[in-house]
Amino acid sequence: MRTRSRETGIPARKRAGNGAAQRNDADEVGLDALVGHAGYAVRRFQIWIFQDFIKTLGEVDIRPTQYSVLTVIGANPGLSQMAVAKRLGIERARLVHLLDSLERRRYVKRIKSKTDRRSHALHLTAPGAAALAKFKRLAAEHERHVEAKLGRENRQHLLRILADFT
Repeated sequence: MRTRSRETGIPARKRAGNGAAQRNDADEVGLDALVGHAGYAVRRFQIWIFQDFIKTLGEVDIRPTQYSVLTVIGANPGLSQMAVAKRLGIERARLVHLLDSLERRRYVKRIKSKTDRRSHALHLTAPGAAALAKFKRLAAEHERHVEAKLGRENRQHLLRILADFT
């Protein structure tokens, strides 16, 4: 996290090459009650997390939600679309679009369910499984960035706090 002045709580400014503090107008804007709002802090952290994830996995053009869907399908071959949507908290219509894009990339295949004709079983393709292995390596790099930002103990503590929401 950014270092903050002990006196003001305002983020410390970066130093210019000559040692003078660089002015950042955003740092001067007061947040009032937002400083004490967990939702605001979590959202700002989420923005940082997503930006780092997208940057770290940029070479493979995979978004956080696509990665989540592939990971769950990879861990649970044959899972229904409904089960994936429910487990990840994704609207069914949005999941259909995500699966369409993953199918176009040949990462996922939908197979008609043998027990329910209205349902599809989801499976990774061979290229999808290979891609997911690469994505996981890059996601581990992203998690190292998170740990570098928070520190190991704080990251572990944060995961324990958030475990009730997963």
